[in-house]
Amino acid sequence: MTSAGRFAPSPSGELHVGNLRTAILAWLFAKSSGRDFLLRVEDLDRARSGAEAEQLRDLEAIGVSWDAAVVRQTERAALYDAAIARLTADGRTYECFCTRREIQEAPSAPHAPQGAYPGTCRRLSIAEREIRRASRPASIRLRADVLEWAVEDQLQGNYVGVVDDFVLRRNDGVTAYNLAVVVDDAAQGIDQVVRGDDLLPSTPRQAYLATLLGVQIPEYAHVPLVVNHDGVRLAKRDGAVTLGDLAAVGIPAERVRHLILESLGLPAGTLAQVLPHFDPRKLPRDPWVWKTPRP
Repeated sequence: MTSAGRFAPSPSGELHVGNLRTAILAWLFAKSSGRDFLLRVEDLDRARSGAEAEQLRDLEAIGVSWDAAVVRQTERAALYDAAIARLTADGRTYECFCTRREIQEAPSAPHAPQGAYPGTCRRLSIAEREIRRASRPASIRLRADVLEWAVEDQLQGNYVGVVDDFVLRRNDGVTAYNLAVVVDDAAQGIDQVVRGDDLLPSTPRQAYLATLLGVQIPEYAHVPLVVNHDGVRLAKRDGAVTLGDLAAVGIPAERVRHLILESLGLPAGTLAQVLPHFDPRKLPRDPWVWKTPRP
């Protein structure tokens, strides 16, 4: 299978400058290492009508191209079911009936962050599970046998994070992100994952799950985010931050691409033109503060 990198947006709305910057970085990382570049639409949960088409249009407008047909998570239920079935057969799953509030209010282990699952339903008896099923549907959790896991990140170095009994399938039947992303990357031959560094804390869970499923752990590169003037992760409420909004104030997609490349220490041009200048070791390690440029 061909090795590849990817960009995997959720179609919840238009991509903003931060999303577009990460997409460009993912493309540059993949192409500079001789990999294909793939696009996956992560539409299990947060899909808005028309958003996928908008996102594909905007990626093409800034020069991001992909080497195979777009893959959508909603088309891959059989793969997720098979992975959960395998883990269940290995004794690696259990039903959980806890509400979010119960998890937040439960005491947790001293090492665990707020919200880490404390294992409440891990040792329920058969009779207890039957009683609880009558009152609410169950989610499916991983039965982890480690407390933490280490990953090596190309930009962040060695990172050790908490691994709890995280959800594999929610109680509404929707596959959880941590399972879907591992299964999808393995199925697509993704061996390089470039994404925002806000996702770094969840990476040890995914790497650990990959070992249980017997699939390759990708090379990781978690890149700095784009933030507003307050240092908060950029969002659509921060003004003209999408290609559509920027075009409306006289700033075309080509200029947005040039601004993004400039923020990365790269010259203006098409992505193919700047590719020879790309060196991950020279990338800025601090967030980029976005200021809407003048037309």
